Amino acid sequence: YRRYEFKSWLQELDSAPVAAASTKTDEPATSNETYYETILTQQQLDKWLARLKKAELFAFDTETTSLNYLQARIVGMSFAIQAGEAAYLPLAHDYPGAPQQLDFDATLALIKPLLEDPKALKVGQNLKYDRHILLNHGIDLQGIAHDTMLQSYVLDSTATRHDMDSLAEKYLNRSTIHFEDIAGKGKKQLTFNEIGLEEAAPYACEDADITLQLHHILWPKVQAIPSLEKVYRELEMPLLPVLNTLERNGVHIDIFMLQQQSDALAHDIDRLEKEAHVSAGTKFNLGSPKQLQEILYDQQQLPVRKKTPKGQPSTAENVLQELADDGYELPQIIMNYRSLSKLKSTYTDKLPQQVNQQTGRVHTSYHQAVTATGRLSSSDPNLQNIPIRTETGRKIREAFVAGKGAKILAADYSQIELRIMAHLSGDKSLLTAFAEGEDIHRHTASEIFGVEPENVTGDQRRSAKAINFGLIYGMSAHGLSKQLGIERHQAAKYMETYFERYPGVRNYMDNTREQAKKDGYVETIFGRRLYLPEINSSNGLRRQYAERTAINAPMQGSAADIIKRAMISIHDWLLEADTGIRMIMQVHDELVFEVPEDQLDLAKTEIEQFMIKAAELAVPLEVGIGVGDNWEQAH
Repeated sequence: YRRYEFKSWLQELDSAPVAAASTKTDEPATSNETYYETILTQQQLDKWLARLKKAELFAFDTETTSLNYLQARIVGMSFAIQAGEAAYLPLAHDYPGAPQQLDFDATLALIKPLLEDPKALKVGQNLKYDRHILLNHGIDLQGIAHDTMLQSYVLDSTATRHDMDSLAEKYLNRSTIHFEDIAGKGKKQLTFNEIGLEEAAPYACEDADITLQLHHILWPKVQAIPSLEKVYRELEMPLLPVLNTLERNGVHIDIFMLQQQSDALAHDIDRLEKEAHVSAGTKFNLGSPKQLQEILYDQQQLPVRKKTPKGQPSTAENVLQELADDGYELPQIIMNYRSLSKLKSTYTDKLPQQVNQQTGRVHTSYHQAVTATGRLSSSDPNLQNIPIRTETGRKIREAFVAGKGAKILAADYSQIELRIMAHLSGDKSLLTAFAEGEDIHRHTASEIFGVEPENVTGDQRRSAKAINFGLIYGMSAHGLSKQLGIERHQAAKYMETYFERYPGVRNYMDNTREQAKKDGYVETIFGRRLYLPEINSSNGLRRQYAERTAINAPMQGSAADIIKRAMISIHDWLLEADTGIRMIMQVHDELVFEVPEDQLDLAKTEIEQFMIKAAELAVPLEVGIGVGDNWEQAH
């Protein structure tokens, strides 16, 4: 039922008078009996504060007015010291008839020393958010010992989603109270301060209680695998306050420039729509799959590359892209139209609306527990998806600007995944090329095409680059032939020559596939694991996908670990040094800073060194640094 998300049947199981699934003897028992308390008097608060101060560890959670971490205010907070027992301290429920609550400011002042005490150890679920909320009230949460979201993520990034409700179902076999259950849905959804205490208190208490119970189960599992414990202790937990700072720093946006770009994009989108109508010979709605299907396949008789589950010719993005790559005019126009429309709606129109009124900056949210490989992702706005290869995407980056008296500094790892491949494979030719500072794509082109490096043409280097990166992602000869616009047999020949010249790479790939089939997972250089449940699947497509992932994940995951290590080191340096330098963005293999002009020389030297020293590989790490008035100029 959990696997297929039959949640109502799960709830029936929970309430049925049958024995619960047995837990292993090495796991602490979880409590089915609960004692939840609502703190409304000073006497109750004093009693709980005394208990919390004595506790070795306590679970902590905030209830707030909003999910927006800069705007949200505290409504209440909950605590748990032992399984099955928790307390909710309401502070700002203001619905008609709400009971008298303790004074907001006086109570926060009383609790502040405990929350800021680094020796008072806390566990939470996504404590990065709670830390933001407390900072909004002038409280700097310290003593963050554990985070159950990160424990689950490090333990197995793909086993489940890492929100508390999903974790409770997976690890405690328990259905929790969902926010919608007490707040409602849609436009009529209540904010937490509007929810009655009789419903709000059990919900809030359960958050702290379940978090503590999850910690009791997850932490021993993480500790049982030393490499994972190290990833958790040395990477993910120290990164939490780094991301806090990064998010709060935010980045300046030139709103006027974005408005101009939106107008230009609207003009281009209108032009492409007219071109599509001319190409089709009739007016039609470019957003209608049905109309598009009729024009492409019935009227223009384009080849059907894929069908929908109902047997209709597909107009999905990847199908249209394939048709566009094959030179068909209308699919080319539609792909351009969709690309520009997405940039306009996602960035040039939306970014100005996302500027915080208090700070005048855009503040993204970084997510530690979303991607399978350990990479960070971001949302509102998604900084990772701004295209860098198109002129329009680069123009959007021009709108990310430095504050007064400062410059944007961008520091980017050069070809980090290829360097990790050289390290992991131990291939002598690759190691030598990197050690001697050669242009790796020119070197590969020289090997594949049998010419001296100085005689490599631009086209040959581009082909070699496609092969270098394509092989990391498990690209087939068919995929390479499509990318390079050559026959499949020619692409296969290039790949064969590549492996002859770099035998260590082929051995690494073969050994990694076999190891993954035996163990069921692969590891990064630092011991992070990615489990591959489909690696021995009888379904050929699923198995092949898992095999490609097995080859790529150690490289992508290791690159993610390396930049996280760099971020932690740089953050610690910036805390100690009074430089005015601010880390403002992390995008893939790149860190972006806002640097006072008189600190540029220091910033370039120190940031480069911290990034280079983030890992010791068999080849040197290389960092490119650029400076400009905006993000694009800094490239």
